[in-house]
Amino acid sequence: MTDSTKVATHADILRGNLEQARADAARDAATIRLPAAFNGRWTRRHWAHASLFATIGMLVAAIVPGFSTVLEPAQGVQRTVLSLPLPRLQLSGDNVDRWQSVTLRSGQTLSSVFNELGIPYSQLQTVMQHPKIKPALRRLRPGTALSFNLPADGSVRAMRIEAAPGIGDEPVELEFNGDALRERAVPQEVTTRTVVLTGTVGDSLFASARKQGLGSAQLRQLTDEMFKYDIDFDSDLDANDRFSVVVDQTWKNGQLASTGPVLAATFTVDGKLKSAFRHLRDGKPEYFTADGRSLKRPFIRMPIPYARLSSGFGGRRHPVLGRMRMHKGVDYAAGTGTPIQAAGDARVEFVGRKGGYGNAVVLNHGGGKTTLYGHMSRFAKIRVGQRVAQGTVIGYVGSTGMSTGPHLHYEFRVNGVHMNPLKMTLPPPAPLQGSALVAFKHETRRALDKIREVEDVVFQLDDTHVASAEPATRPAGKRG
Repeated sequence: MTDSTKVATHADILRGNLEQARADAARDAATIRLPAAFNGRWTRRHWAHASLFATIGMLVAAIVPGFSTVLEPAQGVQRTVLSLPLPRLQLSGDNVDRWQSVTLRSGQTLSSVFNELGIPYSQLQTVMQHPKIKPALRRLRPGTALSFNLPADGSVRAMRIEAAPGIGDEPVELEFNGDALRERAVPQEVTTRTVVLTGTVGDSLFASARKQGLGSAQLRQLTDEMFKYDIDFDSDLDANDRFSVVVDQTWKNGQLASTGPVLAATFTVDGKLKSAFRHLRDGKPEYFTADGRSLKRPFIRMPIPYARLSSGFGGRRHPVLGRMRMHKGVDYAAGTGTPIQAAGDARVEFVGRKGGYGNAVVLNHGGGKTTLYGHMSRFAKIRVGQRVAQGTVIGYVGSTGMSTGPHLHYEFRVNGVHMNPLKMTLPPPAPLQGSALVAFKHETRRALDKIREVEDVVFQLDDTHVASAEPATRPAGKRG
């Protein structure tokens, strides 16, 4: 059936209905029944009713034919329907990048995030199967930041996982291309700044250093490498004592990413300035005093930091044998599993079971000097012949062999003769000399000026007091 035929049929139906309505109206008007009491006499009310009905009848008779004429299709007129393609309505900003960030809450999963954002499940599956992203998704933790590029047209263009522990140092961005994913490099604004962090000791050096932005690694350098022999950190420091630390900080996209090793540091303890500076010697970093003397000692007197001396060197009653016997070393009491460090740079000479010493390690430091570590619970990953540096963990505290409780038995021998480790006086490493010393002092002076400048602002120091103090700095351009 053509469009013109459909229109004509519909019009015929409407015309028929209107003609029937007109006829019914005319019939009703003609057959008006008069009341029985009429008796051929017209009252004013009868004339009003008759006029009303007559008027209605004439209106119907006049209007209905008009409607039918309008609905009647013109004969011989051809009707054509044209399909005109209309341009797609483009809203401003439909295609622009619109990033939306989500921070994972406790108990929230990647699936629930996709569902809340209205992202199709198929794209979630694509992400979950990506070989590089799949391991990272297993390590998502509350607080991890996810970003999605969600333009107004409803598509999903890209997904970004921000850098976090267990995920990586750089953001991971994936660009959706249908059912496929394409990795895209994320532009990073990276800057490195050399800064001076300064403060007072307060109630806790650890807490104060943390407040200034120092981490555990920098604190260990201060306490175990730089000032270990000059400051007793348990008893020497007062709340008003000051510290200043020079470090390199790396910033990525305006966020602090990492803090490097301590380049220079000063402590003002009881009005006296103590300083230490990082410097490369023979390609290896060392810490020096302001006059170029190395802060490194050939041997650590306590292979277990902060341990308690439970038995000294010399004659004593043996705790197991019960008789007087020469104690050829010193004992440090500590909990089972406490790490034991190499007292100095050495070659591993022995690893294994050694009579009453139980599990023991012997290190050869050269020049006829050896050290022994006994009663270990287990060994670190070391082997005979291996070179180890001072401070390397070689084993863990235990109570193997002839022992009444967990502790380290530590011996020091020179050409086979036992010596008291607590009274050994060994020459320190050679100091810087000649042109190396001149360059070092020049560089330390520059660093001291920067430290002094910062302290003047923070503490408003007396210039005469600072000027009289020994210099402290780090050599510019010589970092390890």
